[in-house]
Amino acid sequence: MNMTQSTTSSHTAEAAAPGKLYIAGEYAVVEPGHPSIVIAVDRFLTARLEQSEAYGSIHSLQYSDKPLRWERRDKQVTLTEENEALEYVLAAIRVTEQWLLETGTDLSYYHLTIDSQLDSESGKKYGLGSSGAVTVAVVRALLRYYQQEDHDLLVYKLAALAHLSLGSNGSFGDLAASAYTGWVAYSSFDRTMVRRWMDECPLHQVVEMDWPSLSIEQLTPPGSLQLLIGWTGSPASTTDLVGQVKAKQTEMVASYESFLEESKACVTRMTAAFRAGDVPTVQKEIRHNRLLLNQLKDITGVVIETPSLTQLCDIAEAHGGAAKSSGAGGGDCGFALFEDKTDLSPVLQQWAAAHITALLLNVHEKNNAFI
Repeated sequence: MNMTQSTTSSHTAEAAAPGKLYIAGEYAVVEPGHPSIVIAVDRFLTARLEQSEAYGSIHSLQYSDKPLRWERRDKQVTLTEENEALEYVLAAIRVTEQWLLETGTDLSYYHLTIDSQLDSESGKKYGLGSSGAVTVAVVRALLRYYQQEDHDLLVYKLAALAHLSLGSNGSFGDLAASAYTGWVAYSSFDRTMVRRWMDECPLHQVVEMDWPSLSIEQLTPPGSLQLLIGWTGSPASTTDLVGQVKAKQTEMVASYESFLEESKACVTRMTAAFRAGDVPTVQKEIRHNRLLLNQLKDITGVVIETPSLTQLCDIAEAHGGAAKSSGAGGGDCGFALFEDKTDLSPVLQQWAAAHITALLLNVHEKNNAFI
């Protein structure tokens, strides 16, 4: 299947959402207005809807071995048997359907099928943001199914509201990358304010409001930039790691505030270097961001760069790359940025010897067929 293709009619709809990888600004980005750079990668999660007459179902081999039936109770989709693995799917459906009801759309029953490329063949997670991608894919597929415009900001906001409804402590940069694709400069919104609006206002009004501190900008990377991604084979939980850092920040207020300020300055310089096509400065700031994250470990005691990630980075650095962990760290992926004429074969050989899997991923830029 061509993952950039989609179909829309009164009876079926399909949407594919790419996975994500953080390049810079991790941890600081959970604070409103603090910048990050995140990319969409060409591994996809696809959601397909097909109209049904009598009942609905959800089927994903990643979440269950059989289709699970659902029905509407008080206008809300509810599974006939509980399955916690589907919480993001259900949240995406419930928020999007609430928006649809408030904007005058009549709802129907449908079968939802989910297919994911974001995990390894053995089922291990690569850390490519499967919860974000499934939310974005389901929201976009539902909007198409009901023949609504699925512009990126609407998809992002509905996906973010779905995650907020589950009490997420993340930045939602994964949602921005999956919705907008490509290289994205992202700053998170004031979650306290938006949660208050959710309690006080109809959902469609919350969507229409300007969310304080939110910024999403697509970047054009320098043409001479090579990206190489490695997987340590050790999955990590972003929610747990972010929670650990948040728990420590109140004890280390001055140090944490210094980290936030330095991260903001670093990512701002890096974003300017992207706009200028300045690869050496991008690499310099990647190295600086790695240093800041290691200092955050010293502040909080939370291990972000594991020994395997250190190996990944040191091997890449020895061959001219600028490398760091991606996302919350603690395992999962790291990456390196090289000048485009660099021979990467020694890096790949040494990564393999260190049991680091090179993921043959590219940055995904959507085209007209994807839209």
